[in-house]
Amino acid sequence: MRRLRAQTASFDRPARLLMVNQFAINLGFYMLMPYLADHLAHGLGLAAWAVGLVLGVRNLSQQGMFLVGGTLADRYGCKPMILAGCALRTVAFGLLAIAGSLPVLIVASALTGLAGALFNPAVRAYLAAEAGEERRVEAFAAFNVFYQAGILVGPLVGLALLAWDFSAVCAVAGLIFGALAVLQARALPARPPVARGTEPAWRAVAADWRTVASNRPFLLFAAAMSGSYLLAFQVYLALPLKARELFGEQTGLVTGVIFSVSAAAALSGQLRLTAWAKRQLSGPQAIAYGLAVMGAAFLPLLPDSYGAVAGVGALTLSAALLAWGGALLYPFEMDTVVRLSGDRLVATHYGAYNTASGVAISLGNLAVGALFDTGVRWLPWAVLAVTGFVCAGLVVRLHRAGHLTPRPVPVPG
Repeated sequence: MRRLRAQTASFDRPARLLMVNQFAINLGFYMLMPYLADHLAHGLGLAAWAVGLVLGVRNLSQQGMFLVGGTLADRYGCKPMILAGCALRTVAFGLLAIAGSLPVLIVASALTGLAGALFNPAVRAYLAAEAGEERRVEAFAAFNVFYQAGILVGPLVGLALLAWDFSAVCAVAGLIFGALAVLQARALPARPPVARGTEPAWRAVAADWRTVASNRPFLLFAAAMSGSYLLAFQVYLALPLKARELFGEQTGLVTGVIFSVSAAAALSGQLRLTAWAKRQLSGPQAIAYGLAVMGAAFLPLLPDSYGAVAGVGALTLSAALLAWGGALLYPFEMDTVVRLSGDRLVATHYGAYNTASGVAISLGNLAVGALFDTGVRWLPWAVLAVTGFVCAGLVVRLHRAGHLTPRPVPVPG
């Protein structure tokens, strides 16, 4: 904690504000979203297909709009998009508190996702610019600690508020985002966008997207890294499925332990891992090592049978290794996106990167589910482990081929 305070204090006020902002964003989001499906199914009595539709709309509206959110941040400034995203999520959570019909729930869910698409690329682009080239890695390391802290604390606060009812959870989460919008409107300095020409907006946006699409090193890096997001998501999919297989009715308790271990491991290891990697490794090497650790996280789950103690131990070790691998690579990954963008259209590159990772998660989860359906118990874990190792190898190959060395980004004519 002392190291975190010292590292956070070493940055200027805007960077510190963005870090606290991200803690509050995750606090508000994760105090509500883990309990939304249960509220829809049991509180409102929706059919399973309707629950899936509401949750799917949120994911689609966020992942599908990341590129748009990043483009808007580059064109109109990061601060307006951060404020708009926070304000929009305030409205969305307010609707969730009072919604009793499927159409209103769908609108609220879509607004929740759109809000994330607006502020996520903008926050990262603003932080990258504020920290500067020399301190981007340290800034994103501290940022990730605040990010993980929100994930850890949010569900606990939400669980306490559920003692009243789900509407109380929505109301408090909405108030958090409303307060964030007011705080940042007053305290976050505006960063005017780079001056643009007088051409029509649609033509300028099309040119921006062509610039990203023609940035081959960036596209190769995004493809190589897509597996890391699929692996990280297995804390929500594959590990709970394994917990259900091993512990039956105790799945909820074991899953809670998994979430806690994952967040605590990231919190405890982030700054130490980043400091060690900066001393010992290049950025691409740190990313490759992190991917390899994430792949190795699934090896303890290969055996077919466990006792209760061994099962908890294997799941806990898997969650911890996933978190440590992600913590090792994350600051260098975020820095690499900026470098490959050539410090141009940074938010648009982040938006495109997030959209690619969202597609990878969606398609990859379908494949993981199919692997579980085969009935071959070791197969999902073997494929997930190989995915991590293959992605690590791809990053190494890109590095050796010079694709991760920053170079001028081509501007389509």
